[in-house]
Amino acid sequence: FPDLKGFKTLVCDLHMHSVFSDGSVWPDIRVEEAKKDGLDVIAVTEHLEYQPWKDDIPNPDRNRSFEYHKYFARDLDIMVVNGSEITREMPPGHANAIFIKDANKLIVEDPIDVFLEARRQDAFIFWNHPYWTNQSPDGGVPLNELNLKLIEDGLIEGIEIVNDTTYSNEAFQLALDHDLTILGTSDIHGIVDWQYKIPSGGHRPVTLVFSRDKTEYGLKNALRKGRTVVWFNKKLIGKTDFLVPLINTCLKVKSAHYIKNSTVAHVVISNDSDAPYILRNQSQYDFYNTTDLVTISPNSSAILDVRTINKKRKFELEFEVMNALIEPFKHPVVSIIVTPKP
Repeated sequence: FPDLKGFKTLVCDLHMHSVFSDGSVWPDIRVEEAKKDGLDVIAVTEHLEYQPWKDDIPNPDRNRSFEYHKYFARDLDIMVVNGSEITREMPPGHANAIFIKDANKLIVEDPIDVFLEARRQDAFIFWNHPYWTNQSPDGGVPLNELNLKLIEDGLIEGIEIVNDTTYSNEAFQLALDHDLTILGTSDIHGIVDWQYKIPSGGHRPVTLVFSRDKTEYGLKNALRKGRTVVWFNKKLIGKTDFLVPLINTCLKVKSAHYIKNSTVAHVVISNDSDAPYILRNQSQYDFYNTTDLVTISPNSSAILDVRTINKKRKFELEFEVMNALIEPFKHPVVSIIVTPKP
């Protein structure tokens, strides 16, 4: 995905597990997967309270997983962030604290004390899969006084609207209503390629973070300011302020000219990203070579022959982006200015 003006676009998976909690792989596999998938940042978020392999991997230092991931990434351009998953019954449910300094200090009995300790370590804390059917059988977000209090006190700063293969409109709306940072994560426990069928064209869910630079400080600041977009199942989800500029940066007019002896403009639009775009024409013009639905494949181009009736020095195309959301059930509309060559 391209950078936005003034920002670097960091591709991040901020929720994953290895054998140091309930995952199935050693940390070197997680790092190799991240390299293969082109990730910029991964966060190691082993469960604090759930350690099913502890009889076989009884390391008492809860930072050990992070240290291994960081070691295996030492020669790669992948940032590894230390984190932990706070694993409690609902409420408050599960949460991730990332950018922590010492996971061992988060092992305390009272759930509020865990959040307070994470805050003392200046962690960024987000609510994990609040719509998870194991804790919310109807798949909704169970709003309760404890979670609302954590949000009001700034102890929950973000929320997963996407986790693994699941998405929640309610979580998205909650993020908009309470100005929470929008996140999408793999929460991977097994093999990424198997879970998301990557060899067949799938992809893991990630959070695109628009950071001033590729540093922990820059990343944390961007997360706290909510500069994110989620990439999930070939769909983009985020707040208008960041999703629309991202789409505008991806889609560019590559060339434009009028077909000889006609008032039909031959326009080539390129897509500089790994996302396909499904566009519905909202312009005053229709097309000579296609219907009102246009698909531009990743890192590819599409040709639109636009009937402008009269030759124009400049005209505007408007599209509703059908595989993007700026709020539940609402797609963004983007404009593309075309200036045909004489």
